[in-house]
Amino acid sequence: MRYSALTQRIAGEGAAAWQIHYRALELREQGVDVVLLTIGDPDFDTPRPIVQAAIDSLLAGDTHYSEVRGNRSLRTRIAHRHATRSGQAVDAEHVVVLPGAQCAVFSVAQCLLDPGDEVLVAEPMYVTYEGVFGACGAKVLPIPVRPENGFRVEPAAVAARITPKTRALMLNSPNNPSGASLSRETWRALARLCVEHDLWLISDEVYSDLLFDGEHISPGSLPGMAERTATINSLSKSHAMTGWRVGWVVAPQALAGHLSDLALCMLYGLPDFVQNAAVVALDADLPELEQMREEYRQRRDLVCAQLSQCPGLKPVKPDGGMFVMVDVRETGLGAQQFAELLLEGHGVSVLAGEAFGPSAAGHIRIGLVVDQQRLADACQRIVRCTQDLLEGRPVKRS
Repeated sequence: MRYSALTQRIAGEGAAAWQIHYRALELREQGVDVVLLTIGDPDFDTPRPIVQAAIDSLLAGDTHYSEVRGNRSLRTRIAHRHATRSGQAVDAEHVVVLPGAQCAVFSVAQCLLDPGDEVLVAEPMYVTYEGVFGACGAKVLPIPVRPENGFRVEPAAVAARITPKTRALMLNSPNNPSGASLSRETWRALARLCVEHDLWLISDEVYSDLLFDGEHISPGSLPGMAERTATINSLSKSHAMTGWRVGWVVAPQALAGHLSDLALCMLYGLPDFVQNAAVVALDADLPELEQMREEYRQRRDLVCAQLSQCPGLKPVKPDGGMFVMVDVRETGLGAQQFAELLLEGHGVSVLAGEAFGPSAAGHIRIGLVVDQQRLADACQRIVRCTQDLLEGRPVKRS
């Protein structure tokens, strides 16, 4: 039977990257002690007041259709949160609530890009971006970055890749997988490029609450950028709510209207009980949020401290997020081969950097998604694997 061309555009390296994760799950089912560091799912529970709000809403009968673009109470709070943090003047009419940042990126791409349009995406790029932009027929032009510069985007590299077909620039700060964030000076230079070349900016800010070093800048607040920026965020990482699927776009009102039309024919709104819980997530004083952020920072420091002492390993200390990139090129193996050997021989699952683009080649991505004791154990296994490789010993399961 025949399938549409779309099925080919949404497949590729991004989809294949998860094979090592599926293999790790398979080994776990066989009883093997595997430390799963491949997927960015927080190991914390959603704060209890949020869960209780959803329960109360369910019991109150909030199980019917909701407002397609998101309930006004939630959109108002999102707008207030964004305005307070960024200084950008927005209200509820600029906000569309969607099921997670993933769906938000997909929806924005559908509303901004036509087949043949070019979108510049900074490496290393999140593994689904290729499929998301492929779905609307746009061409992704990767912006290379340098590991020795902390994987940070350089405006000159962006300027060099702009062509008459370039329609948008997609940036993720702090970045997944590298954790790199962009300075105000860099954002200003990128904003000037967007204005000069009449580009849309898609700003993925889902890790903005997990920034440890530096200042988070929301580029929609910069001069000339409010009318050309779609800001994407969610509660998944900041509130340990990945499974709740609450994300949103802050956009110019015209784009918000188009996103609402797309949501009407694709989603027909998030459940009211989920949105009511999200209101509590944004309203309540939740000490768990800072505790989670601090725990991620300590995990980052633990991984960087332990692995930097091992010859053959060079962790790249991230500014934020929940991952650490580690250069393994001195082991003599490619990142994919190293990751496979690490899983099969030492029971630790990580993703190979090549899945995120050529700039991350020779690096592995370690998720900070287990407690410090378990993470320290994983680091020891990674060190043993590296030492075996450098000393020419056969790798055996620990």
